[in-house]
Amino acid sequence: MIFELFTNPISFFAWFVALLVAISVHEFSHALAAFKLGDATAKYEGRLTLNPLAHLDPIGTLMILLAGFGWGKPVPVNPLNFDNPRKDHALVALAGPFSNFITAFILSLFLKLPWGASGLLLELFLAPVIILNVKIGIFNLLPIAPLDGFSVVLGFLPQEWAFKWEELQQYGLYILIFSLLPIFGGRSLVELAISPVTNLILNFFL
Repeated sequence: MIFELFTNPISFFAWFVALLVAISVHEFSHALAAFKLGDATAKYEGRLTLNPLAHLDPIGTLMILLAGFGWGKPVPVNPLNFDNPRKDHALVALAGPFSNFITAFILSLFLKLPWGASGLLLELFLAPVIILNVKIGIFNLLPIAPLDGFSVVLGFLPQEWAFKWEELQQYGLYILIFSLLPIFGGRSLVELAISPVTNLILNFFL
C-alpha cells in the first residue's frame, strides 16, 4: 500500500483515509458498547472518541501500510464491570465488526445516489472506505484469538465448552500468524477463507 505514495499519491491518500475511518469506527464501537454495558474503562482512557489518534497503534498501522495487514490499539475492557461478563464481552467484541458493516452499507447507499459526473470522484474516496470496512469486519470475526471472533464464540458457548475454548487463547497468536503466511500458492489461509465472503458482500455494496 505504501508504495502507492510514490506511484499514485491520490490513491494512497484515499486508502489511508479509509484505513483511519475503518479502524476508528471499529475501536470506537468497542468502547461505546462497553460503556453502554457498564464498563467505563475505555472512556476513562480516552477511547470513547472517533479521533483516529486515540485508536492507532504505531506498529500495527505501519504493518498495514507495509504488509497489508495489521491492527489498531486494543480497547481496554474489564468484563467484571458487566452484569453478564462472558456474554456482554462477546457483545462488545461483536460491536466492532458490526459497526464496520453498518458503515460500509450506509456509504454504499450514499454512493448509489445519482451524483452525475461528480460520482466518479466520490467513488474514488468512498469505495476504499467501503472495501476496508468490509475486510476489517470479516477478518475480525475469524474465531482466532486475539481477534473479536474468538470472544464472540466464547460468549455464546455453553459453560462447559467455554472453558475448553478459552484454553485455545494461549495458542491464538501462533495460529493467526500461521494463517497469514502466503503458503497456499501465494495466498494465506485467511485470504482463502474470507475472500469468497468479502467478494460476495462487496459485489452487493458496490
